[in-house]
Amino acid sequence: MPTATTRPGPLTAIAALLACLVALGAMAYTRQLTVGLQITGLSRGAPWGLYIGQLTFLVGVAASAVMVVLPYALHHETAFAKLTVLGELLSICALVMAMLFVLVDMGQPARLLNVLLHPTPGSLMFWDLLVVSSYLVVNIVLVGSTLRTARTAHQAAQAPVWYRPLVYVSIPLAFGIHTVTALLFSGLAARPGWMTAILAPRFLASAFASGPALLILLGVWLRRTHRFDVGSEAISKLAMIATYALVANVFFAALEAFTAEYSGISEHAEHFQYLFAGLHGHHALVPWMWASGLLSLGALAVLLAPNARSSQGRLVLACVATIVSVWIDKGLCLIVSGFVPTAAGDILDYRPTLPELAITAAIYAAGALMFGGLCRVCLRILSSPAHGAGCAPQVSFASSDAK
Repeated sequence: MPTATTRPGPLTAIAALLACLVALGAMAYTRQLTVGLQITGLSRGAPWGLYIGQLTFLVGVAASAVMVVLPYALHHETAFAKLTVLGELLSICALVMAMLFVLVDMGQPARLLNVLLHPTPGSLMFWDLLVVSSYLVVNIVLVGSTLRTARTAHQAAQAPVWYRPLVYVSIPLAFGIHTVTALLFSGLAARPGWMTAILAPRFLASAFASGPALLILLGVWLRRTHRFDVGSEAISKLAMIATYALVANVFFAALEAFTAEYSGISEHAEHFQYLFAGLHGHHALVPWMWASGLLSLGALAVLLAPNARSSQGRLVLACVATIVSVWIDKGLCLIVSGFVPTAAGDILDYRPTLPELAITAAIYAAGALMFGGLCRVCLRILSSPAHGAGCAPQVSFASSDAK
């Protein structure tokens, strides 16, 4: 009889594609190191672009882990038990990618040593690096402690005495990483589009909308590919969190637009005119911004209707629309439009170049590979019937569908 050949599964093909993207991005980054940032679309008029835009988006994704850690740790919501480690793993990968985007935006990585060797507490960049690195270390320690507890072969395994206090420390850090990132922008007096007191609340609202939406998608993916069920109750509660956060995000954005237009202050009004209608013939971001707004409203129409939200297919579409909408707003439009017009009064249309796009795709691909690998290891430990441990100490993590 002929021997059956084993065909690579879809996950293997996806991993191979991601590895190819990483290789292409590495080649583009090698050229950027050699030639400089002139191969990107950045300029003196727009020194921040796609790279820093991804920093703002990914820091929000990292902060969203608190939406499952906080109810579980403080309010004993056991529905989020299986999502705790998943949220922490997502935070770790998002923070690593955010740091990589800062690294590639610096041009020469050695410049990062200036922040470490010559710390300046008066600089918000110093505090941003401090809270981001602290939150990353805390999440790594929490996940490591959880896995170490899970590897013990009995249900009554106890967490270290410092486990719960460290969870409490991670909660303000989660809020802090996105708040300090927002203050980096809102503290720049020369950029009226960013100089608003509600920029930090806007950042947090968008983070608590897109982050839970991403966790919902990951939960659905794990259920289908790894037969690991995070629980319908957890997904339902995450959908409710994403709904109210998205409402707040849209409300804050509408307040900003109203204030800018009604006040008649040209510096603030030009920011929104450039985004939604174009300014003096420059309208590169108009289609993107309208797409972001329509996706947000479409997602809200689904999420606000309980019957529509209870349908997994519609919920998945709403979550995808939420993530894409927030990515367009924070990952591209917010950063670029802050430099319009420039300090000299010029209007420059920023367009990412192919090397810039390749490096960006490579970092996301590396993050996806990292998350997939960590998730696979964690699920093997935490779903093992031999260990029967919890996603957090003393809480069952094993999937009801696991064989």
